[in-house]
Amino acid sequence: MAEDSLPQPNTGPLANPAALSVAELARLLSAVGGTPVTVEQVQADLDAGAPVLPTGKINLVHYTAWLLREVQGQ
Repeated sequence: MAEDSLPQPNTGPLANPAALSVAELARLLSAVGGTPVTVEQVQADLDAGAPVLPTGKINLVHYTAWLLREVQGQ
């Protein structure tokens, strides 16, 4: 296999999982979950009480824990 046919790593700036924007979080969740997640869906979670940092950013671990609590409460 020729080396030029191998996938190239993403050389763009890395997102900080401890401080994601709504758009970054939606993009990340879409990429890893196999189901598209929209900015509107993430915003709806924030409006429903998902944790947000004072900077307006979202900590991925805190958001995931909140989602798990929401699912367990149903």
